[in-house]
Amino acid sequence: MSTALITTTEDYQTTHDNTIISSPSAGTDFYFQYVVVFIGIVGTAANALILYAMVASKEHRKQLLIFNQNVFDLCSCLLLTIISSVRICNIYLTGILGYWLCKLLLSENLLWVSITGSTINLLSITIERYIKVVHSGWSKKLLHKWVKYTAAAFAWIAGFVYEITLGFSTSTVIDGVCYGLLVWKSETAALIHGIWYFASFYVVVIFIFVFCYAKILIVIRRQARVMASHSGPGSSTCQQTQSNQIQSNVIKTMILVSAFYVILWTPNYIFYLLAHIKPDLTIHYIAYYFSVFLVFLYISANPFIYAVKFNPVRRVLVALIPWKTTQHASESVEMPTPTPATVTTRTTNQRH
Repeated sequence: MSTALITTTEDYQTTHDNTIISSPSAGTDFYFQYVVVFIGIVGTAANALILYAMVASKEHRKQLLIFNQNVFDLCSCLLLTIISSVRICNIYLTGILGYWLCKLLLSENLLWVSITGSTINLLSITIERYIKVVHSGWSKKLLHKWVKYTAAAFAWIAGFVYEITLGFSTSTVIDGVCYGLLVWKSETAALIHGIWYFASFYVVVIFIFVFCYAKILIVIRRQARVMASHSGPGSSTCQQTQSNQIQSNVIKTMILVSAFYVILWTPNYIFYLLAHIKPDLTIHYIAYYFSVFLVFLYISANPFIYAVKFNPVRRVLVALIPWKTTQHASESVEMPTPTPATVTTRTTNQRH
């Protein structure tokens, strides 16, 4: 989100010169856009690989909301690359083309549709895991496939309606320059929205993360103690352990993603709130750029978390590495023919 506020189109010059962000040099802003383009390209490629791996491992059917989360991240990285590339061109906006470039791209409206939808979807994943683990008896009644599809669709629709409505009403073109999410009818309206946005997408989101995952970890520890006291050689115990390990890996992955959300988004949310509460406060542009950089880093870093922590995705990605594939093939040729007992042991170990 941008931070400077303009209450009328007539006083845009005064506001632009006395924003809460000290003015960077043209060269600094230019090179920052190149850094953002690089981050966007890396994030786009990484998210595309993760989506391929999820489809190849058929995890996109089992983990629908996580797959949707990666689609959001892919769209965010792609839009980030496009928007920064257009900004580097420094186009003078005029006419219908300039109007739509501002309203959709340069104001970052479409980018924030994806980012806001991603946050809503992340909450859906958290609640889904909470119900599945803490209230397992309810999960069969509540977590039907149509419910998950509805949650995924809601994230897209809610993000689109909210951001497009906000962006079109607070963005404008002045002297060939796009001022996105800056033009408000009054300071009171900007203040109310700033406080509401901070409370809804930061305070409430953190509360849900902490509450749900704290309960989940408590239940998982309790289940681990119970299983340890009743462990036996039966196959049902082995299958239950495998199921718990898969569920535990998914939960660990989402806890890491949620923790990164809190850590990397915090500076930007604080700046956004300060911009609406105390517009005349000056913040050095380096601090602001650093907060924006952390936001973009979060968008592009998520796929690397899935690649490291999500086992089905990791196996597909490792199989794409040429020397790993060659090494695996050579080991298969050199190994002697296993006995039935060896096959049973190896299969059991792989399941665990």
